[in-house]
Amino acid sequence: MTPTPIDPLKHLRQAIDAVDDEVLALLNRRAGLAAQVGLLKLAAAPETLFHAPRREREILARLEAENGGPFPATAVRTIFQEIMSACLSLEKPLRVAFLGPEGSFTHLAARHQFGGSSQPLPLGTIQAVFQAVERARADYGVVPVENATEGAVDSTLDAFLDSPLRICAEILLPVDQALLLRPELELGAVRRVYSHPQALGQCRRWLEAHLPQADRIEAPSTSEAARLAREDAEGAAVASELAAELFGLKVAETRIQDLAANATRFLVLGSKVAEPTGRDRTTLLAMAQDGPGALLRLLEPLARRGLNLSRIQSRPTRRKLWEYAFFLDVEGHAADPLLAEALVDLQGACASLKVLGSYPRAGEG
Repeated sequence: MTPTPIDPLKHLRQAIDAVDDEVLALLNRRAGLAAQVGLLKLAAAPETLFHAPRREREILARLEAENGGPFPATAVRTIFQEIMSACLSLEKPLRVAFLGPEGSFTHLAARHQFGGSSQPLPLGTIQAVFQAVERARADYGVVPVENATEGAVDSTLDAFLDSPLRICAEILLPVDQALLLRPELELGAVRRVYSHPQALGQCRRWLEAHLPQADRIEAPSTSEAARLAREDAEGAAVASELAAELFGLKVAETRIQDLAANATRFLVLGSKVAEPTGRDRTTLLAMAQDGPGALLRLLEPLARRGLNLSRIQSRPTRRKLWEYAFFLDVEGHAADPLLAEALVDLQGACASLKVLGSYPRAGEG
């Protein structure tokens, strides 16, 4: 009797199924351990903030360094971020306020930082995000602060003038615009394209080349544009891929923006001070003393110590005519000896000085 030949593909699929069962069992084991950690934290300090950003960074950095392949290195951080987010939700779900609506790029930044198991709190204004964290309606807030092509977000800077909140992290997110359609719609049948005016402007050349027949219709946000496209049998939207997921649309084209290297920097707002990592940035809010050489007196203590100033932005304080506040980003942590010395000198050179936060530089572990 001739033995039945072994089907290699079937054998491999059975092996994959067995590994999947092992992975699921390990995930449940990890979740159980996380739940025990939550009980210990609750017993020790019921009001504590359960999230431990430094430990998360250490875990992700270790796993990325230890990955020997062939699993893609770029996927390690994303997958384990979601695993940690899901396990943290068993301890205490993180409430994350952000500039909404859902599906916006700020929402995408919040998901990137805290994972999909955090509790989203979309709000209509940047000031409302600050207030939600200040009043403990949210554990963290996420707001945009700077775009690579459009510059500073003034509303975020102005909100810091009267807020006690700290910056505890930053997120650098590539802004990749996508063209979203209803599942049954073909590109040639599109007659209207919805989006925020800025997004339409960023994709002008692509739209002119591929959808010359379609009218451009402005929407209050890219998320609202996705909702409008869902309701329009001949409509499309320029928005994020997350918006496609939320509104049941298909992604017809990706990266349709005219400038490929577009990115936005977001800040994570909280009440805790981030610990030094050796790869930090510190943001300062300085009120300069009026008179000749005021700006020079701000910069000299940093330059004399060789500290790198990566950004300086001025904003009117709106308290007195011609009074300005300066926002400075300096490499290093406020606890680092050189920067700590410089801050003492700056205190004497300013009418007032506030450390808004020291936090890990985005994309550096």
